[in-house]
This record gives sequence, structure tokens and C-alpha cells, in this order.
Amino acid sequence: MRGMLDRPEQELILVVDDAVDARQRLGALLVDRYQVRLVGSAEALQAAKSQPQPDLILLDWQNDYALCRGFRTDPQTRHIPLILVTGRSDAADEQLGFDLGAADYITKPVSPPIVLARVRAQLQLKAATDYLRDKSEYLELEVKRRTRDIQRLQDVTIEAMASVAVMRDNPSSRRLERIERYMSCLTTALGRQQPALSEYLSEERIAQLGKSAMLHVIDRLTLPDRVLLSHGEPDDNDLRLLSEGVIAGRDALERAERKLGSITDFLSDAKDIVYGQHERWDGKGYPQGLFGEQIPLSARLMALVGHFEELTCQHPYLPRINPAQAVAQISAASGTRFDPLVVLAFVEATPEFLQIAETLADDAAAVGVELQRLEDSLAENIELTLPSAP
Repeated sequence: MRGMLDRPEQELILVVDDAVDARQRLGALLVDRYQVRLVGSAEALQAAKSQPQPDLILLDWQNDYALCRGFRTDPQTRHIPLILVTGRSDAADEQLGFDLGAADYITKPVSPPIVLARVRAQLQLKAATDYLRDKSEYLELEVKRRTRDIQRLQDVTIEAMASVAVMRDNPSSRRLERIERYMSCLTTALGRQQPALSEYLSEERIAQLGKSAMLHVIDRLTLPDRVLLSHGEPDDNDLRLLSEGVIAGRDALERAERKLGSITDFLSDAKDIVYGQHERWDGKGYPQGLFGEQIPLSARLMALVGHFEELTCQHPYLPRINPAQAVAQISAASGTRFDPLVVLAFVEATPEFLQIAETLADDAAAVGVELQRLEDSLAENIELTLPSAP
């Protein structure tokens, strides 16, 4: 039939009938208003999937149960409204047609005004449904895009804040990269060992803890070089300064939360890490003297990660130790300095820790330059504090 598929701006109707004369009569009824494609039942499912896909299917229905189910269950065709055209007119047959997924039901002999009215109604309903679905998909994509933008902004902000503190040790240090990787690695190992934590330690949560751990250094910003560069046991005055630095770091993150107007996971985790990373499992840490599970899990993880980093990285003020010795020291501190379950996870993840330490090691020459800078800085401070000659 000429003119059936040459008006792409109009809706496309797929007419399915094994009787050639019958499908041509329906096609002739529709062709003035719509594009029309005529097929037999054997080609119907494939025709419904072919591009351009039909906006509506008119199916001559006798016992084509499988074809009806095919239209409704195939992901490519289930959104296309289906009108059954049939001589079966009792209530049970109509109910069966609707149960098979039909949107409407036309009985034979067909009335042209009824066919056109039912087709128009279903096409209008489909247009509205398509609009809502497209709008929903657009909004979903927009939410994902904005979420990615927020995540990128968050990541940049974290790295910028943390980098300021790290620069006091070594501006060229890869410490933050190592810390993020160590934290994610340890948290993943803990989740494997402790199934009860698997829901809490989701893949997204693990990545978030890795990012939050990068802010662990902000408590250093308030510390004088004398305290920052000391590697012995702190005296009471130094311990006070260390505690004040921790509190200042936590307070800075709390102010950031208040300005945001909401509590975010990454800032909440960062607060727990900054405020709790110096606590000890046996209660002998600072600033609060918490013990055991009173210490947030993120802080217990960071305590071990931070100690491994301090022991194994290149410092301008402290010699590094062999990674195997670091593992032995940390294992020996299980139940005293560190959470025993976290230590068990660390032992499992040791090969990954050692690989991270090797692949992300700092440049020794850069550390040497930084050592000279720090020594010069300390010398200047000492000269400033010496009494003047009479």
C-alpha cells in the first residue's frame, strides 16, 4: 500500500495479521493519519524491534499467547502499547487478553471510528508516558552528573587542605597517595575478615574512608617545628600542644560542616580520624584517653595506617626502618596500641602495603633538601631565643 512509511513525522503503527486482506483493510483505515507497517505473526516480533520501532501494535488475536508474551517480556518491545483485534468477545477472553499484556481490546467486526479512537487514545497515553520516562531518565543523568561534579570538588578540596599540612614535612612527598591506598587496602581486608562489617564497608564506603584519611594531617598545621620534628616521647608540654593541634583540626572540620549546613560522610569520617587517630586500644592515647571500641573504627584504622607510614617512609628528621620490622612492631602492638582485629587485617594485607610503599616511595634527594631546610629553620629559631651578649 503506497504512502504507508513515507511520513516519518507521524506515528508508526504495526499491524499484525496472518490474513493479508484483513491487515490491508486495517492499514487502509489508518494510513491517512499514521505510518503503517503490515506483517504476519511470524515476522511480528522482529518487526517490532526493527528501527524505526512502532509506536503502537494492532494484533489480530486468536490463540497467539506466545506472541503476546513475547511483546510484553522482550526489553525492546515491552514499552510499546498493544491493542488486540479479535472475534473473542466474552469477559473471560477479554480478561485473558489484558492478563497477556494488552493495553486495549477491539472486537470484530471492527468499527472504523472505534479503531481510530482507541488508537488515538493509546498513542496519546504513550506520548505522555514517554515524556515522563524521558524526563525521569534526564533527571537521573543530571543527578549523576552533579554527583560526579560534587565528588570531584570534594576530592580536590581534600587534597588541597591535606597538601598544605604535608608541605611542612616534604612538599614533594607522595604521602597522601600512600595514605589513601593504605586505608582502602586495610579497610578492604577488614571487610573480608569480618562479614558482620560487610554492609558497613561497602565499596563506596571504602573509597570514602580512603579520601577522608587524607585529611589526617591537618592537626599538624598548628604545631611548632620543634614539636613536629621531635621523634622522642613527648613531655607534658608537648603533649598539650599535640592535643591542642588535634582539637584545632577537628574544630576546623566542624566549622566546614556548619558552613555546608549538613553533615557529610567524608567530613564526619575525617573528624573521627583527626580526633581519634592518636588514641590507643589500651586507653593510653590522647586527647581523650578512649580505649577499645570507644574509638571510632575509622580512627582505629588510621592509627595503624599512620604508624606504618611513619615507620617506613622517607623522613627529613627520622630514619626509616625496614618494612618487615614495621610489620613486626605493629603486630607486637596488637591489643595495646592497636585494635587486634585491625592488626589481623593488616597482616593479611601486608604484601599490598609493601607494594604500595615501594611503588609510591618518596625521592630520597628531595627528602635531603627538605632536611637541610628544616635544620636551617630550627637553627634560626634557636638563635632567636638565645640571650644577647652583654
